[in-house]
Amino acid sequence: MRSRAALIAGALGAAGMALRALRRRPTPEAAGDPRAKELRRKLDESKPLVAEREQFESGETRVDEAEPSLDEKRASVHEQGRAAAREMRRANEEA
Repeated sequence: MRSRAALIAGALGAAGMALRALRRRPTPEAAGDPRAKELRRKLDESKPLVAEREQFESGETRVDEAEPSLDEKRASVHEQGRAAAREMRRANEEA
């Protein structure tokens, strides 16, 4: 009976120690890391640049709008082909 009680008491003690180790709070030293402060400062500096970049890019023509559509490209190629054929016919008629 005594060994069973000692075993239960030991298990409860070990569980309590494990629980306490898992619940430990981070040290204040880790919370005040100067590298973290520097990163936060850089992030705060970059936030206005995002809005400025969006404003700058809104004045530019997007790539998909700058290039002609597939139908426009196809029509241009066909017209070039027709012009080349007409030129060849003229050259044959003159010769």
